[in-house]
Amino acid sequence: MADKYRIQGGTQLKGEVNIGGAKNAVLKLMASAVLAKGESKIYNVPDLTDVGIMLEVINGLGVKTSHNKIEKSVTIDATNITSVTAKYEYVSKMRASFIILGALVSRCKEAIVALPGGCAIGERRVDFHIKGLEALGAKIKIENGYVHAKAPRLVGTDIYLDIPSVGATENLMLAAILAEGSTRIQNAAQEPEIIDLANFLNTMGADVNGAGTSEIVINGVKQSDLHPIEYTTIPDRIEAGTFMSAVVASKGKAIIRNVFPAHLTFFTDKLIKMGASIKLIEPTAIEVSCKNRLNSINFVTQPYPGFPTDLQSMAMALLTTANGVGIITESLYENRFMQVPHLLRMGADIHQDRNHAIIKGVKKLTGATVSASDLRAGASLVVAAIMAEGTSIVENLHHIDRGYENFDKKLTALGANIIRYNDETENVKGLKNESRV
Repeated sequence: MADKYRIQGGTQLKGEVNIGGAKNAVLKLMASAVLAKGESKIYNVPDLTDVGIMLEVINGLGVKTSHNKIEKSVTIDATNITSVTAKYEYVSKMRASFIILGALVSRCKEAIVALPGGCAIGERRVDFHIKGLEALGAKIKIENGYVHAKAPRLVGTDIYLDIPSVGATENLMLAAILAEGSTRIQNAAQEPEIIDLANFLNTMGADVNGAGTSEIVINGVKQSDLHPIEYTTIPDRIEAGTFMSAVVASKGKAIIRNVFPAHLTFFTDKLIKMGASIKLIEPTAIEVSCKNRLNSINFVTQPYPGFPTDLQSMAMALLTTANGVGIITESLYENRFMQVPHLLRMGADIHQDRNHAIIKGVKKLTGATVSASDLRAGASLVVAAIMAEGTSIVENLHHIDRGYENFDKKLTALGANIIRYNDETENVKGLKNESRV
């Protein structure tokens, strides 16, 4: 049976919380480990549904893997690859697994990868991936729901991305690692996860320059130049932003550890403008607090270093009870306001006009039964439930499990009144309670 959260709102969050490894980085590092023959080990790996899916994708290639959940590490032995097919049953569940395309084309000169799936937050086409690979010399056919790429010889070239797509940037970086000559990716994505991927590849023996800027240059190396490595993933800036939001929503005070503050500069600035207090207490720790009712702000989601689309829904939850009227413009995905109808059930005053949301602050939210429609929308409903008066039920937790490790346990440690359950366990508890009467 599907798990749910029961959340009693109105409790101030206090204490400390440790942020895990970045989901959007570690999945790409796992795929990249396939490039080098031998056994690589990645640390600071969160125990997420998406990590399990990526392991299944890699296992399907004949690569040996192991996942040590206590040590928070994965080991990937890519000495041998026996298949170049990434099956639909796995790739359809998680868009990030599509990056295996670039890794396979680079190392095996061929790849058969299912078209990607993941959260239904809008159209995320693979055109940029395909055009870039073709520019490098790959021959590509799309049939029966699969991308079939063959590239006996990849040659470096200049590639311009119409938009700074994170996935396309990453796929083309991997494809170019073993190409002849130099590849220049212009209008490249600049996210911290791109820098982490470049650092991983360079540690492995690749030659990647400019990651974190709009122009990345990859000088091709030989297969024999690549070697297995040990590497530690960066902290998850989106998880950090989610807990920052939850603390502010509860009018609490907490220390958030294992965070790179520079990765959250734009989001932090907006929270401070709303009335939150955020202090750097250590190089990788911040203190977040909020005493008074927040003030409304306007913002537009943008590629990094702008306001992150993955934290838009969290900010919307905060704006529902802020002073005044706030306007959010979602510039990246057309279906990224899927939390709106659920926030309305909790008493929010939100008017949506295509990619604009106008949020008029109300006095309070009230508990309701709501459902996670995607990963970040689901997390925002948890934040809203923490700030609401009364009890909320959040359903469809499988979406939240894709990106948050032990979400309820971490919130409980901060003092939140949150219980994870399903109808079967609830019935069993009910029977036990009745037997005691």
